[in-house]
Amino acid sequence: MGAVVSCIASIFHAIGACLMGIVNTIGAVCKAIIDGIVTLFDVIISCLTCGSCGGRRRRTRRSRV
Repeated sequence: MGAVVSCIASIFHAIGACLMGIVNTIGAVCKAIIDGIVTLFDVIISCLTCGSCGGRRRRTRRSRV
């Protein structure tokens, strides 16, 4: 009788672990999407505020002495 209870407990433990894995995967996907959106807005805001987009090189001024 104890073996049957142990088997049923193991089944419930496996189902719980599977459900937690699914929940963790959904959370990781949502976090990745949100991080991507935040990075995109960061690039757009950075471009609009400082005026330099992409790989533009800054010109340096040399003073002659």
